Amino acid sequence: MKKIGLISDTHSFLDDAVFRHFDSCDEIWHAGDFGDGVTDRLAAFKPLKGVYGNIDGKEIRAEFPEHLRFNCEEVDVWMTHIGGYPGKYASNIKGEIYTNPPKLFITGHSHILKVMFDPKISCLHINPGAAGKSGWHKVKTLIRFCISEEKIHTLEVIELGDR
Repeated sequence: MKKIGLISDTHSFLDDAVFRHFDSCDEIWHAGDFGDGVTDRLAAFKPLKGVYGNIDGKEIRAEFPEHLRFNCEEVDVWMTHIGGYPGKYASNIKGEIYTNPPKLFITGHSHILKVMFDPKISCLHINPGAAGKSGWHKVKTLIRFCISEEKIHTLEVIELGDR
């Protein structure tokens, strides 16, 4: 079993509460728009996987890919910053997601927390919302969940307070 802390859209701000909420996690996954200074702090705390977002500069883009596809336990995971969501996938995602769907599709970008199942492709979509201060979201959010073998479970939404 792996316990995952999922975060996105920090935009150079990392609330100290993230470390408390992710203390029991095995890994941290960041769905893009890190901003400056975030990657080093997260990577020093826990193993970090992530993708770059549209605000990220060349250093972050050199370290993190635009799309990350990997297996966690027995779950096929696809993470990208701008990917849309069920019924409204981004145009550059549609072909691949319908022909080779993951079991878990993670995005950021919208600053809208969403957890949706896409029955057409049997895929869970998660967008953790935004954990930074920049943007139009009102509340900073994170998600924690577990993956055991082929099951995604124990999903928790965490609110960090007003942006």
